[in-house]
Amino acid sequence: MSKQKVGIIGVGLMGHGIATNIQKSGWEIGVLEHAGDQPIDDLTSGGALVYKTLAELVAASEVIILCVTGSPQVEDVLLREGGVLENLLSGTVIIDCSTAVPSSTIALSSKVEEAGGLFLDAPMTRTPKEAAQGRLNLIVGGDKHLFERQLPLLQTFAENINYAGGVGSGHTMKLLHNFVSLGFSAVLAEAATCANKAGIDPQVLHGVLAAGGGAGVILERLGPYILEGDDESFQFSLNNSAKDMGYYTTMASDLAAPREISQAVHARYQKQVEAGHGARFVPHLIELLGDE
Repeated sequence: MSKQKVGIIGVGLMGHGIATNIQKSGWEIGVLEHAGDQPIDDLTSGGALVYKTLAELVAASEVIILCVTGSPQVEDVLLREGGVLENLLSGTVIIDCSTAVPSSTIALSSKVEEAGGLFLDAPMTRTPKEAAQGRLNLIVGGDKHLFERQLPLLQTFAENINYAGGVGSGHTMKLLHNFVSLGFSAVLAEAATCANKAGIDPQVLHGVLAAGGGAGVILERLGPYILEGDDESFQFSLNNSAKDMGYYTTMASDLAAPREISQAVHARYQKQVEAGHGARFVPHLIELLGDE
């Protein structure tokens, strides 16, 4: 595959890493003048083109990668006056790396196709650290042949790439993943809080869980906080946790699937957001629960 011109919308903590690794791999990239919440001097010094408007970026791009917060932002970028669809050129590929509600994704994909474009949903897992390293995990939904054509580009910023199925499957699988991850995190946070109140030594708690049914990735991520108050290994905000769990419960409702447990997990995170703690990270839930 020839190296297409790539426009990136959303140069935040994750998008900056994506942009950096695409650029390092020899693709020409473009960003908006007000690209996101991260500086872009390193990108522009590496040759990134800067556009003042979405219309200009879209006109200059063969592939557009979206890395924004969620469904409302994706819908806005695509559908607003002067937005992506209004200026889309025939054959342009849109790759949505955001976390979104699958029903919205499917509806937007149809609009993209009506405008002459092609669409993949490719949400990511892992953290800004792995994004900077080009080691994200991607879960991709959409036409399989289109996925295979875009695979060399995706491989520039992702270590593990799973094709999930048709349009919306990527976002569906991402929400399933995050429900399990955030659900386990909420359970462990409550258990750690209870252990603290019971006077259990954190080393004992961690050791028993690690040798038994509590072992796994979530314990590895929360373990440094339980033992030493170190949150570096799980820098995912409570705001994003509540958002993603809200998306999951919406998806489950759309599918008429059971959702009692997911609603409880969502409520646990949402309570902390409403209390003003949304910018804090998931490990801090242990401390916050202890103060309730």
